Amino acid sequence: QVQLVESGGGSVQAGGSLRLSCAASGRTFSSYVMGWFRQAPGKGREFVAGITRSGGSIDYADSVKGRFTISRDNAKNTMYLQMNNLKPEDTAVYYCAADPTRTIASMRLRARADYWGQGTQVTVSS
Repeated sequence: QVQLVESGGGSVQAGGSLRLSCAASGRTFSSYVMGWFRQAPGKGREFVAGITRSGGSIDYADSVKGRFTISRDNAKNTMYLQMNNLKPEDTAVYYCAADPTRTIASMRLRARADYWGQGTQVTVSS
């Protein structure tokens, strides 16, 4: 089992940047495929980015490609999401997720994972 805590959310103007962090408890962080998801008001939860256990494979939603960068530091049990050139449509609650068995593709397709953080709000104003 793993517990996840997100941080780094906030309010920025369009074109600004934020860096989200997801700190994981336990000593088996490197055994989890990790992902970032978001949920805007009135919308369903959507995949943002995913990263494999070693960080060797990464995937992004088309809407964030070229602007967001996912990374992980297994020695620090932490995953990151660097968000640049933010747009008002990026406004949402951002969640980190971990799964010991699903692939990134599966997490992306079904927006599912075994473990979730509590979420952090990102608000982008125009």
